[in-house]
Amino acid sequence: MMMDIRPIRTEADHEWALKEIERYFDVEPTPGSPEGDRFDVLATLIEAYERQHFPIEAPEPAAVLRFYMDQNGLGQTDLAQVLGSRPRASEILAGRRDLSLTMISAIRAAWGIPADLLVPHRVAA
Repeated sequence: MMMDIRPIRTEADHEWALKEIERYFDVEPTPGSPEGDRFDVLATLIEAYERQHFPIEAPEPAAVLRFYMDQNGLGQTDLAQVLGSRPRASEILAGRRDLSLTMISAIRAAWGIPADLLVPHRVAA
């Protein structure tokens, strides 16, 4: 079987690739087989196109903390206990203060949140 794959340059190409890969969702092909190779190539092309055309920005650390706290039934008091300061916890959650390396380390140790999610991802202008 010839591998009928083409670059994804347009939205129409993207739609075509999504339709092509969709058939593999119910029964994923065997890795290393011709169909498995086709699946891998399509997935790689789709991922590259979507990364370029539909980028997802990393969340701000305060949003990461609020999400984690919400998912785990924690409140500002719990964050204050980790940071050692209720006013500081309030400033962090409101986005008025960045986390210091000491705070990031304390949160990672207490709650297991990866440090890279707690570092601000601002782009220099």
